[in-house]
Amino acid sequence: MGQFLLLDDTDVQRAFAAHLRLLREQAKLSREALAERSSVPAATIKKFELTGQISFRQLLLLWQSLDDLARLFALTRSPVKHAVMPTSIEEVLKDDL
Repeated sequence: MGQFLLLDDTDVQRAFAAHLRLLREQAKLSREALAERSSVPAATIKKFELTGQISFRQLLLLWQSLDDLARLFALTRSPVKHAVMPTSIEEVLKDDL
């Protein structure tokens, strides 16, 4: 049976926050050290790591400081495949998607 994921914006925000926090910890950087490196205030980094809330520009600054920004940019270059959403419960149960 195929996998059906129910994601919302909060799930994705928290996943980005968890990813960047893990990278920060692996790099043995404090929030203050990352703030100096990225120009994103330490308080904003803390809020982001706890809630996932951050501006897009600040997310990019953090990503650039901890990961390869080209990886994130590549997401905009991939061909977009539009998923076919089920129109009935029968289609969900059949899992023909």
